[in-house]
Amino acid sequence: MKKIFVFGMLAIMVLGVIAGCAPQAPEVVVTEVIKTVEVPGEVQVTTVVETVEVPVEAEPVAAEPTGTLRVALTSEPTSLYIPLTADKMSDIAASQLYDPLVFQDDDLVLGPGLAESWEYQGDGSEVIFKLRQGVTFHNGEAFTADDVIATWEWGKQGQWPEKYDIATSVEKIDDYTVKVTTDGPKPLLLITMHDFWSIIPNEYMEEVGVDGFQANPVGTGPFMFVEWVKGDHITYKANPDYWREGLPKVAEVIMRIIPESSTRVAALQADEIDIIDRISSEEAESLLGASGIQTIKYPVARVYYVAYDNLSSGIGTPIEDAKVRQAMNYAVDVDAIIKALFNGYGKRATGFVATGELGYGIVDPFPYDPEKAKALLAEAGYENGFEIGMGCPSGAYSHIDEVCQAIVSYLGDVGITANLEMMEAGQFWDLMASKELTPLAVDAWADESGESYNRMRGALGGITNAYSIYEDPEITKQLDAISVEIDKDKRQALYETLQVYMQENPPFLYLYEPITFEAVRDRVQDYRPRPSEIFYLMNTWIASSE
Repeated sequence: MKKIFVFGMLAIMVLGVIAGCAPQAPEVVVTEVIKTVEVPGEVQVTTVVETVEVPVEAEPVAAEPTGTLRVALTSEPTSLYIPLTADKMSDIAASQLYDPLVFQDDDLVLGPGLAESWEYQGDGSEVIFKLRQGVTFHNGEAFTADDVIATWEWGKQGQWPEKYDIATSVEKIDDYTVKVTTDGPKPLLLITMHDFWSIIPNEYMEEVGVDGFQANPVGTGPFMFVEWVKGDHITYKANPDYWREGLPKVAEVIMRIIPESSTRVAALQADEIDIIDRISSEEAESLLGASGIQTIKYPVARVYYVAYDNLSSGIGTPIEDAKVRQAMNYAVDVDAIIKALFNGYGKRATGFVATGELGYGIVDPFPYDPEKAKALLAEAGYENGFEIGMGCPSGAYSHIDEVCQAIVSYLGDVGITANLEMMEAGQFWDLMASKELTPLAVDAWADESGESYNRMRGALGGITNAYSIYEDPEITKQLDAISVEIDKDKRQALYETLQVYMQENPPFLYLYEPITFEAVRDRVQDYRPRPSEIFYLMNTWIASSE
């Protein structure tokens, strides 16, 4: 019988990992842990609550960073240059090297980064940023307004041009003042700058170009690039001249590429790794009570889906018909997939707006109804079904291979033969970016802005967006309206209208919102993963084993 288990503590439910950081004597955190015990002689499992004391080591007052933090990545990063990162693992690895102008803290509040302050002018379409002085890049270059301009200009040439085209111009007022102009107010400008405008050194980029920069990336961030052994590991060292006083707290970060979750678990148990993510609920359960290991569970602001291609390989196929796309949504029993593969940890997506995001709750998820799916297929002229290709980024996400196989099975039950192609994750996203992927593509998109705009624009931006294989003029029109609407209530209404449209004309086969599981060695302190699964390591430190 499966045991039910819950981990308590804080909003993202981290037990014994988010430690107090006061530099006094060690303290004890008292927390409630819900566990299960089997009642002798009975079939059921009874849940009990016990209070446990978790010792928390006081943060040492160190003159310099100490220790090595070892982190597992589930896939090889596509790049360590932000405009060319394709997935969350790439973002995690790359983000440790850079600083944006504005930084979103662990409470998801935007505050100063390389910009000390900013001021909106006029109708909000001009923003004046006052830059931090005395900051140097890892190669010794001084940070100035020229680097902000270079970041914007080079970024537009990457795979996320829309994240930089949000500004129509970036002008230098003086060495430490820039003016960013947009074509009307942009309510998501600052969060977009946090996510993508990781500042690069102008002179170095001009010297080495994008290829040279990718080989040896340089930022102002808390960690400096040392080496990248492809297929094995990436090594960083602490930036000794980091502008945030007292940070980072570890001397070295080693990121190992370990695609198999069972291998990540084994590496953690063998004390070869300190932090692992995207493990299954069963793997998390197996670690309960393991010496020196704590387990983390939290909901993720991520939507899994099957993308329909109407830009290249899907042209001329049955998925151009909205009734077919609706039918496929009715055909897949997502709740059964969540129960079978994730022990019920997750929920069926209602659309492309995740739980808690602005406008969520206006539509219900497609129910599992294979008979309705068959009827819709018949109405569309495909009563005998059809055959179509489907791509899957193997190993990129927890149980994603099995999810893809389950989708194939459910589609087969209503007469649709999906020819599944399992691909290495990097190859999958390369093919998506070049618009050479299969007509169906299983993927996922996270966001930490509290809104779904960036997720929608990224996946539905048409031919000019690297990771979009679908375009609908009506969706584009409504996203354009959302992008300039400052009033939050009006923006919510626009999201709600768009969600109704996207149920009637689904650009995706909507799957689920996950709950994710991670595990860490208990000496890891102040590690704070976010709802988007990204984390920043400048505050994380290693407790002494003495």
